[in-house]
Amino acid sequence: MRVNFNLLFYLKKPKHYNTGSVPIYMRITVEGKRAELTTGRECEPSRWNAAAGRVIGTKASIKSMNMYLDNLQAKVYEAHRQLVEAEQAITAESIKNKFIGKEESPRMLIEIFEEHNLKLKALVGAEYSAETLKRYKTSLRHTAGFLRWKYKVDDIDIRKVDPFFVSEYDFYLRSVRKCCNNSAVKYIKNFGKVIRICLANGWLESDPFRNYKAKTKKVDRVFLTEEELQKMADKVFVSDRLTQVRDIFLFSCFTGLAYVDVQKLKHSDIRKGVDGEQWIFKNRQKTDTASRIPLLPMALSILERYREHPQCVYEGRLLPVLSNQKMNAYLKEIADICGITKSITFHIARHTFATTVTLLNGVPMESVSKMLGHTSLRTTQYYAKILDVKVGEDMQKLRERLKL
Repeated sequence: MRVNFNLLFYLKKPKHYNTGSVPIYMRITVEGKRAELTTGRECEPSRWNAAAGRVIGTKASIKSMNMYLDNLQAKVYEAHRQLVEAEQAITAESIKNKFIGKEESPRMLIEIFEEHNLKLKALVGAEYSAETLKRYKTSLRHTAGFLRWKYKVDDIDIRKVDPFFVSEYDFYLRSVRKCCNNSAVKYIKNFGKVIRICLANGWLESDPFRNYKAKTKKVDRVFLTEEELQKMADKVFVSDRLTQVRDIFLFSCFTGLAYVDVQKLKHSDIRKGVDGEQWIFKNRQKTDTASRIPLLPMALSILERYREHPQCVYEGRLLPVLSNQKMNAYLKEIADICGITKSITFHIARHTFATTVTLLNGVPMESVSKMLGHTSLRTTQYYAKILDVKVGEDMQKLRERLKL
């Protein structure tokens, strides 16, 4: 994109100036930002034409001075032309650096992304979760893969990132990486944060996302019915490991805690609530939002079952939680044994708490939202929209009333 600039020659009087010659400076201005440098020449203020930016007079020495300034002006315009031809950023500083022969080291996309991730890593546990860092690392790998696929390079000048780059990156995620819509949008969103850093630092002239529009699609959230929950709870497993995973999953179904929050649950997180019963008082790892959850009898019995478990005693945790990957693998096996055809992951327990355990049993949405630690009631409302069973029950009650 061509960007015009303004060049001005002027006299710069030093502090405490009284009389005598004054240095001649030139000022390059691009979009209100300036870069100044001296011409190496001086002039008496009385002999300077400010409008023309030249020395007044016809003497040979004055003509020579003005020719020198004309030559400097021509070199500045040539520097600007070279930057335009090279499709480099046009700023007052870049024109000045080109004019004096100072080459700017290009800011490279992958280097900036890696630096961002290093800073994020240092804040894990304070401002970010380990899961957030993991997502940005995956996004970085996808970005590096895209550069190799599209441009056959390992890194690229950040100034080369434009709307075409973003649209091609989106296409790469959906076609080559086989990402679903929501995953592609999330990776692009992570990439967008790095771009905003570049814009804020002036490393990019314009926003490459200005014409990009993509939205996540609502996905039906899977949850277990009361019948499926009972099947799982009643099943006797031969393997102690399967029993353990089942119990921890059920604990999450009856508390609404996400995997990372169950994994880190400690004795100090259990205290007496306003009703005198045992409650969980814990901030969600993901959003740092407070969750206050009264413990139901099923959840209490599971905690009691693992009170003396060696892993719990050694680590100071309430439950012997395996890695998320292992938990999900065992849950698939548990579902098969119980005859549950739904694709189960640990996070489905949280959905089950929101739907089957609370909303379907008449718990007000505001209370469910508070227990889940949602930052917005709209998030909780989405669960209510998918509960056709609840709609059926409510309409059946209406039918019975209308019979009167």
